[in-house]
Amino acid sequence: MNKTMLIGRLTSAPEISKTTNDKSYVRVTLAVNRRFKNEKGEREADFISIIIWGKSAETLVSYAKKEVLFQLKEKLELEITWISKIKNIMSQKS
Repeated sequence: MNKTMLIGRLTSAPEISKTTNDKSYVRVTLAVNRRFKNEKGEREADFISIIIWGKSAETLVSYAKKEVLFQLKEKLELEITWISKIKNIMSQKS
């Protein structure tokens, strides 16, 4: 089973985009606070880039604004990108 739940705040107002095949999508970043505090007693956040497709994207744009609290329950697919020591950009999708 691959099910994930994220709760956080949108870092910017979502804007709808369309693919060349006219499919709607939205790219957003969700700031998710960590449960624990760092050694300075401050809470840190993870910033997670998300792409939402179709009717869900259109609904999000209609209702959500920057800094609104947002809950996402969905299957998780990761794409990890990094830069190697020799300056090659690499990507891995799981």
